[in-house]
Amino acid sequence: MKRIISVAAIGSVFLLGCSKPAVVEEPVRAVKTITVGADTYAASSEYTGDVRARVESRLAFRVGGKMIQRQAELGQSVKAGQVLARLDPQDYKLAADAARAQTVAAQTNRDLAAADLARYKDLLAQNFISRAELDRRDATLKSAQAQLEQAQAQLASQSNQSGYAVLASDVAGVVTAVEAEAGQVVSAGMTVFKIAADGARDVVFTVPDSRLAAMRVGMPVKLLVWPLNTPLDGKVREVAASADPATRTYQVKASLNAGQQSPALGSTVTVSLSGQPAELAQGQPIIKLPIAALRKEGAGISVWVLEPASMTVRAQDVQVANADGNMAVITSGLTPGMKVVSAGVHVLTSGQKVRLYQPPAATMPTAAAPAAVVTTPAAK
Repeated sequence: MKRIISVAAIGSVFLLGCSKPAVVEEPVRAVKTITVGADTYAASSEYTGDVRARVESRLAFRVGGKMIQRQAELGQSVKAGQVLARLDPQDYKLAADAARAQTVAAQTNRDLAAADLARYKDLLAQNFISRAELDRRDATLKSAQAQLEQAQAQLASQSNQSGYAVLASDVAGVVTAVEAEAGQVVSAGMTVFKIAADGARDVVFTVPDSRLAAMRVGMPVKLLVWPLNTPLDGKVREVAASADPATRTYQVKASLNAGQQSPALGSTVTVSLSGQPAELAQGQPIIKLPIAALRKEGAGISVWVLEPASMTVRAQDVQVANADGNMAVITSGLTPGMKVVSAGVHVLTSGQKVRLYQPPAATMPTAAAPAAVVTTPAAK
């Protein structure tokens, strides 16, 4: 009997192991949908910028020292060659005097070597000395000449150093920044002044990466100078190749058309762009969808389209041309009237059953029970 019970237990274990696992039904997910509608493309964007000089120079001393004089103020107009600041030149004058003295000494040694060589040539002609002795005198003269040239170069360098103690403007313009004061010790190459050169002006503004595709060099722009709202015409001159690391926006420069009066430096300007991406034409029918409805599938972009008859979803490839804020501009792949899933797109699979999301109903406050009415028998 024990053997029969053991065999029966083992057989039941084998039967349980061979049975198929229970199929877990996929839950019916709730999704939000939007009905696709047609729209027309109308590209119009406005940005705020400011007027800057096309050329801005950073002026600095080519030598270090203590600045003893500053002769330019912020906002002052300067001319080319005008002196702006001076360093203490005493050390450079002393170095130039030392180089001048070395030059005189080298000149004297060279003249003495030249005189010795002339005398030794006469002695060689009279056979009083050997040819080797004359060659040594000739080598001495060449060495003295080299030392003289070295001293002269050193003197010229020290003279330049003395001249570098004076900082002059190399262009005519306006001082836009002063970064050092009299009495301050500055190093060579440290910016002391910023000069906005006279001449052409640019309107500088920034655009997000979603609008970068719409920026093309040469495209026309409308400029409105604040506060008088003076209208000007211009065109895009330069588009930055990389984004600013802090703001993640791209800098764009627009130049003013010839024959227009340039606004003042620093003026606030409203820039209106009327251009559009090359793949879109003004008035072309388009469809706009929330960016959250898009999903990356392989090398393309697709959306989930709801089939109302079966309440299932299917993938539909779309062509995205541009972005308009939080909306994507769709040019192909969808037709008006389709229902597109707008939320929860990353948890769906093709052919999956779904249901429409229903917001929870607001709970109505319970009506207060009527107060009990107590009646008393009438007095007899």
